[in-house]
Amino acid sequence: MASKVLMASLNLNNVTFPGDNKTQSHSFGQVSFPNKTGVSSSRQSVITRSCAVAVKPAALMATSTAKPATSYTLSHLWREVQGSNNWENLLEPLDPLLRNEIIRYGEFVAACYKAFNLDSSSKRYLNCKYGKKNMLKEVGMENSGYEVSKYIYATPDVNIPIQNGATCGRWIGYVAVSSDEAVKRIGRRDLLITFRGTVTNHEWVANFMSSLTPARLDPHNPRPQVKVESGFLSLYTSEEADSKFGLESCRQQLLSEVSRLVNKYKGEELSITLAGHSMGSALALLLAYDIAELGLNRTDTNHQDQIPITVFSFGGPRVGNSSFKQRCEELGVKVLRIANVNDPITKLPGVFFNENLRVLGGRYELPWSCSCYAHVGVELALDFFNVQNPSCVHDLETYISLLRWPKRSVHSKIDENDGVDLWNRARGFLLNAQNFHTCLPWIGAAIDIVNMVQSQNLS
Repeated sequence: MASKVLMASLNLNNVTFPGDNKTQSHSFGQVSFPNKTGVSSSRQSVITRSCAVAVKPAALMATSTAKPATSYTLSHLWREVQGSNNWENLLEPLDPLLRNEIIRYGEFVAACYKAFNLDSSSKRYLNCKYGKKNMLKEVGMENSGYEVSKYIYATPDVNIPIQNGATCGRWIGYVAVSSDEAVKRIGRRDLLITFRGTVTNHEWVANFMSSLTPARLDPHNPRPQVKVESGFLSLYTSEEADSKFGLESCRQQLLSEVSRLVNKYKGEELSITLAGHSMGSALALLLAYDIAELGLNRTDTNHQDQIPITVFSFGGPRVGNSSFKQRCEELGVKVLRIANVNDPITKLPGVFFNENLRVLGGRYELPWSCSCYAHVGVELALDFFNVQNPSCVHDLETYISLLRWPKRSVHSKIDENDGVDLWNRARGFLLNAQNFHTCLPWIGAAIDIVNMVQSQNLS
């Protein structure tokens, strides 16, 4: 795939885009879960100049049989749109079918933020505001064609010296399944898992625990060389330990539900799609790797036929080392990372020690490269920034807006009703930790990162 870089133009007040030219397998019951866990292809990137570009027939003809270009629909091309060919010929220019799917999955992730209850006086504090049957309707997605089957909760296994009280599970996302009517339109039964990004203090701590630790998710083959960020792994695998009736880990909840749905729809054409923003992207990738490593997406007796697994990552950080990346590729996990080049979260962890650390003109990796963080998958890079509102560089709604209206300027303030001012919350928490003389080496660097993107004009 070409790596040609096409930059958007930029001024000090807002961003504008130049116009285009108009032209071993395991059954789930056999998987054992520890109560606690210790905490190759080259990178491909396309920087979008304009997303609303008409598709040339050749881009689609390369992935299907010869038919008039107007006859192609998502039901014909869903495998290519899900990354079966690593999105070859679909990113430059950005294919309208793919663009619409990225937006659609982004809206499912945005629903997590809209439905998350941050009212500390509410009985549903840190849970979803709505019941499963009505959630999508309440956030304006009643016509999405999906039905929520399960809510997902995560329990950060971290201690915060400045905050008292036991760590409990927080609503982190949901599992949904495409309806019979939607199946006709999208060409398969889609099992969708979405994750929101960082909101609570415990989650911010998990985000900045930037040490690599072996994932060891397959009890029959631990693969100690496959390492992931310890904070994300903790959030994924920790369960409530203070009560024997506490929540199962995020991992146990998800693998049980995925296994149930795969069995329920056995015989149908299926896809497993995971979508997340920020920290949610990391959880989505961990789950995708976990499903594939355990073989839960293998459907035939010889374990040759696989349900495709695709991750749509919005503003996601690095998750694991080069061995993790390589193993994901071997397992066929497809990852499309939608990333703003000005978003600092996409540079973490591993700002300096990452997949780009090579010597002799980039031909050779250094001996310790296996201990460096590495992004997984193909990158669709956006380029937007607003000096009046720097926090937009990581805002999910801005990501979606730029994909939907690529020529629209990013100049409006974030409406306080559309989401939480996460940057102010993060900065306040980190400064609090510093005032309490908390001995965490990442606090200073974390404050710098948050300051860099925090808006000075939010009310």
